[in-house]
This record gives sequence, structure tokens and C-alpha cells, in this order.
Amino acid sequence: MRQPLHIVCPRCSSINRLPAEKLNAGGKCGKCHHALFVGEPVTLTAANFQRFISSNDIPVLVDFWAPWCGPCKMMAPVFAQAASQLEPALRLAKLNTEQEQMLAAQYNIRSIPTLAVFKQGHEIGRTAGAMDLHNLITWARQFS
Repeated sequence: MRQPLHIVCPRCSSINRLPAEKLNAGGKCGKCHHALFVGEPVTLTAANFQRFISSNDIPVLVDFWAPWCGPCKMMAPVFAQAASQLEPALRLAKLNTEQEQMLAAQYNIRSIPTLAVFKQGHEIGRTAGAMDLHNLITWARQFS
């Protein structure tokens, strides 16, 4: 039997242990009883960013975006649709660089949208620019 996976709850940010063989079945948070996978991107802030990228045993794909960015607005529904197709192999999340400028600077975000994949706190992939659904899913799956 494989080790349980640590999965951060998208609602309360609690770390949950989920048996690896039950990953595809989802699961509920032990603290707030919310589903661990809801098929929607998680909103990241300075308060929960580190927990999500460091404490999840599954890769976390972060969309660094801003509300004034035209390509970001075009890609938002595509990114949301990708979440429903890529979970639970990947957790998708969004970080508003306008509200979290320190994090954007810390991760050297120079253009938006920028997509970065993190696994256990380390960045393992990055690309910049908007993508259609097919290209986004193809690119993301190489990290799951």
C-alpha cells in the first residue's frame, strides 16, 4: 500500500491525508467537510500561497493574472474548464498579481498570464501567454 497523499482543502486550507488509491474518488476535508476536489481553480493569496504549493503532494498549476489583462480575461474560462478536466491529478489555482505584488515579484513574474507548476514547494515548469484548452491540458499533463 502506498503512502497517503497530503491534499490541501480548497475551502479552509487544512492539510488532509488521502489514501493514494482513493485520489480519483476525491474525498472530503476532515475539518470543514467540503469536497477536496471541486473542479474549479482555487484562489490564492499571500495567506495561503505557501501552504498550497508546499503542502500538496499533487502538482499545483498557478495562473498568475491581473484583472486589467485582456489575455488573462480571455483565458479565465479556459483555465476554469481545465480544472474540471485535470483534477485530481493537478490542483489548479489563480493568483491575482495586482493584489499580491510581492508574490509576483518573488516569483519573477514579468508578463501575464504566466502559468507555473509547483510540486512540494519547487517550481517544475513555467510558460507565459494565453493558451486554448487543448494546449493548456496537453502542457499541464506533462507534470501530473
